[in-house]
Amino acid sequence: MESLQTTSIPSDQAPSMKHSKRGGWTTFPFIIGAVMGLTLAAGAGSSNLIVFLVTVMNIKSINATQINNIILGCYSLFPIAGAVIADSFFSSFYVVSVFAFVSLLSLILLTLASTIHSLRPPTCVIGSLACEAPSKLQYAVLYLALALASLGVGGTRFTISTMGADQFKKPNEQGTFFSWYFFTLYLASAISLTAIIYVQDSVSWGLGFGIGVVANAIGLAVFLLGKRFYCHTKPKGSPFVGIARVLVAAVRKRRKLETVQTQGYFHGDNTKAISSPTESLRFLNCAALRFEDDRKSDGSYSSSWWLCTVEEVEDLKTLIKIMPLWSSSILLSTTIAMINSLTVLQALTMDRHLGPHFKIPAGSFLVFSILATAISISIIDRFLLPMWEKLTRRSLKPLQQIGIGHVINIFAMVGSALVETRRLRVVRTHHLNREPPGSVVPMSGLWLMVQFIVIGVGEAFHFPGQVALYYQEFPKSLRSTSTAMISLLIGIGYYLSTAIIDSVRRSTGWLPDNINDGRLDYVFWLLTAIAFVNFGYYLLCTKMFKYQNTENHENEASA
Repeated sequence: MESLQTTSIPSDQAPSMKHSKRGGWTTFPFIIGAVMGLTLAAGAGSSNLIVFLVTVMNIKSINATQINNIILGCYSLFPIAGAVIADSFFSSFYVVSVFAFVSLLSLILLTLASTIHSLRPPTCVIGSLACEAPSKLQYAVLYLALALASLGVGGTRFTISTMGADQFKKPNEQGTFFSWYFFTLYLASAISLTAIIYVQDSVSWGLGFGIGVVANAIGLAVFLLGKRFYCHTKPKGSPFVGIARVLVAAVRKRRKLETVQTQGYFHGDNTKAISSPTESLRFLNCAALRFEDDRKSDGSYSSSWWLCTVEEVEDLKTLIKIMPLWSSSILLSTTIAMINSLTVLQALTMDRHLGPHFKIPAGSFLVFSILATAISISIIDRFLLPMWEKLTRRSLKPLQQIGIGHVINIFAMVGSALVETRRLRVVRTHHLNREPPGSVVPMSGLWLMVQFIVIGVGEAFHFPGQVALYYQEFPKSLRSTSTAMISLLIGIGYYLSTAIIDSVRRSTGWLPDNINDGRLDYVFWLLTAIAFVNFGYYLLCTKMFKYQNTENHENEASA
């Protein structure tokens, strides 16, 4: 890493800085230290949530899965709201500081709920009909803690990464920061899924959540200590306002176009803009048409809710054209979300011992997916992509990467169904399907590694492919938002998975509270069918899509 230095401040940001020189690598340890602490804290509160709800709060297993999916959906959706707040109203520093404190409060509540007897129901055998459900007070404390946790993650996760990149002026330095940011994110997540979950399962839930409290407090303190070194920028306003202005202006001027003569198209200060908008989605073009009453008293024109530039109109068109492709990844995220949550329920019923003394926590199996993704990304970047370029003399395009990810995900769904079919066969062989909940199926939990590894490999293809596609094709004004679209996909996927589980549970007998009495394999085959149909929809979207902002890209319908 380069020696510590400060970066010069762009002139357009100078009024928002307290000093002429701030930022640079001096801020790096403060921001990365905060990322590590806050991610560890978030993992302590969410990585083992299903097990906590089932074993401590006496919540039925399928209900616990749905609560988990809703919370993880909030974890993915709320960061987008946090980024918009930081961009539009407050500086990133204050947003991160406030919501990091909110996160701390949530972990304190979870620690209290797991240690104070009046805040949790009496302990009982998992799934027993005699288990006492949580009281209204206990539910209130639990839901308040989970709501605060969602807000805490929402205000910090994306906002702190944007703030970190803002400390650097050179693109290569920003790239280096993002590399370390994601490395820290993955490292902290892996620690949460292993060490912290082990403490929660084997030692004490209070200690496990307490570790999260300490990590959160340290992360917040480290972040605040760097305040005098940070480069503080003013809120730039939400880019979505420009999109709304185009829609409003287009609607307002549609009738006016038939009766009043226009003064040509408005380009604003962009002298290099195209002379007129494209013919696609022509109903939006009238938003950029100048009329005499758009002229100000000094004879000039300016962007408003009545008049937009041609560039703003074309930006909205680009966004509309890419949305079908973006939507094709919603069900991809949904299937992955359902596998992640339902597999925890499988793990709770299986033999998870490694040797006579160590037992893998049920929530730790997700770490295999993270490790598979991290390792696969490295192999793809260093070996597969260069080999592809040598053999074909062309680079692997984003749409091709995403398509490969879709196919691998289908295989992961098939693998999940086959493993569950085998597990249920063992259940019937040993006559455990009518036994009380909590019976251990004599089948190694390591079988669950297979589906997680395949899912991780698939994510190594479609996740970077989506980031690259959205960053290339989104309008420049929405570049910072483009990468957040992945989080939006994940959030919608978790919410949709909750709806599918509820629908399956109401209309079939596949998902009873004791999965040994159900047909979880049928659910996985249903996910396979959904993934297959969704892949067909993705191919249809690629056939209609053409690259807009990347030079020399050809239509990839043949991909």
